[in-house]
Amino acid sequence: MISAFVASYGYLAVFVGTLLEGETILIAAGFAAHRGLLDWRLVALVAMLGATLGDQIAFLLGRWQGAALLQRFPALALQQPRIDRLLQAHDVIFILGVRFLYGLRIAGPLLLGASKVPLLRFALLNVAGAALWAALISGAGYAFGAAINAVIDDLKSVEELVLAVIVASGLAFWLWRRHRARRPPRSTATGPGR
Repeated sequence: MISAFVASYGYLAVFVGTLLEGETILIAAGFAAHRGLLDWRLVALVAMLGATLGDQIAFLLGRWQGAALLQRFPALALQQPRIDRLLQAHDVIFILGVRFLYGLRIAGPLLLGASKVPLLRFALLNVAGAALWAALISGAGYAFGAAINAVIDDLKSVEELVLAVIVASGLAFWLWRRHRARRPPRSTATGPGR
């Protein structure tokens, strides 16, 4: 069932998933490519296009509405000093690698758009960073498939289960992150009797 879905809608799922965030869908697509359900080169290309477009839209949104977004979302505004420090110290490396940084996958391009980074500079580095990210993450899924195949002789018999576990794990991690982000911060002050 999952294999048929992946074979029919895999590239579309990769594009939409990487447009928004994408690591889980890209690992699953890499695994599916190892299993022969998708072509790995096409997975990496589609992922690069989706990630590039998603980050470019976020950058332009930050350029257009950056001040309003920072005012409306204080948690986003708290990231701005971190972004500014990283840009001053290592601007090229930071722009190339922003999609690899926990907590900055979507916020990073928005904040970069609100900064003074030139549009063309971001666009070129965004494409290069997306290509690197797509190849590494889908390659990790492909390598995971090869590792599982080395342990299990008949991987076809558990293929559906492995794909379901990858997707369920990614969903559980996403839900955990959302729950954690909504929790009020713990107070470090100790009250009486503590």
